[in-house]
Amino acid sequence: MSDPGISVVICVYTEDRWADIRAAVCSVRAQSYPALEILLVVDHNPALGERLERAYRAAEGVRVLTNSGPRGLSSGRNTGIAASRGEVIAFLDDDAVAERDWLRRFAEAYANPRVLAVGGRTEPVWASGRRPAWFPEEFDWVVGCTYRGLPPGRVRVRNVLGGNASFRRAAFEAAGGFATGIGRDGGHRPLGCEETELCIRLARARPEGVLLVDDRAVIHHRVPRGRENFAYFRTRAYAEGLSKALVAHRVGAAEGLQSERRYTARVLPAGVVRGLRDALLGRPGGAGRAGAIVAGALTAAAGFAVGSVRARRGRTAARRRASGDPGGGPRA
Repeated sequence: MSDPGISVVICVYTEDRWADIRAAVCSVRAQSYPALEILLVVDHNPALGERLERAYRAAEGVRVLTNSGPRGLSSGRNTGIAASRGEVIAFLDDDAVAERDWLRRFAEAYANPRVLAVGGRTEPVWASGRRPAWFPEEFDWVVGCTYRGLPPGRVRVRNVLGGNASFRRAAFEAAGGFATGIGRDGGHRPLGCEETELCIRLARARPEGVLLVDDRAVIHHRVPRGRENFAYFRTRAYAEGLSKALVAHRVGAAEGLQSERRYTARVLPAGVVRGLRDALLGRPGGAGRAGAIVAGALTAAAGFAVGSVRARRGRTAARRRASGDPGGGPRA
């Protein structure tokens, strides 16, 4: 099979990340396996769009687009998919930079025609210069990074992680695009899981397909100081629970929570044991990490419970509307 052309989509939304956006684009333009094109999708921010147009007017292979759907990351990605020309579409966060062989690792995996999606490893870059002592690696997904518990190497997975991922165009033709109403939409609550829901739909539509993660496809994701504190940790864990409830509502709990059950039953208890052992050995942050794992798990579970109730209520209300019954008790 010939080398696939890869379009890279970077969704952007705020001028506050101007330097990060420029760094992300620069890292893609420096790839050892050149991108076919770079698509900057601006999420309902005309000022940012105009500034990017000026900055990249003379840059070959860089296009600036406006999100053609409702506000949010999923719509932005769908806009990029629709406008792209590559056989493969890769996604990079706007506050991340890719290592030089990032796209090469993706391209190598797509030599197998059964491969429909390939993700990579995302390393945190802490604004303070180092990981907070209490912050457990098992919860690095809180800051959009690869977390302890994922298998090493190039391995099959249920889903890739959206900030460092790629899909064959045929995957979107088979399963559709990213679902709106699940992931981030510019609001205050940091929701997610839109890529999980897409990958589950893709596995149903193309059961013979293969989804991979190659931990040699590396990007470095900036973690601002505001996300290094325990308040954000809890907020993000709660939002993850809400998001997982939406995914389970859409695709069923058996598939929607398959990986999460293993993570909860094996990875988190092992992390607590490591933290307590480190505390006994006098290593800094051990007790804090153990406590954070317990708190994070309980907070995510609370979010899932609330999200499940909301999903059931929404389903009941939809059924009533469909049947012409507005609810609220018996009618005369």
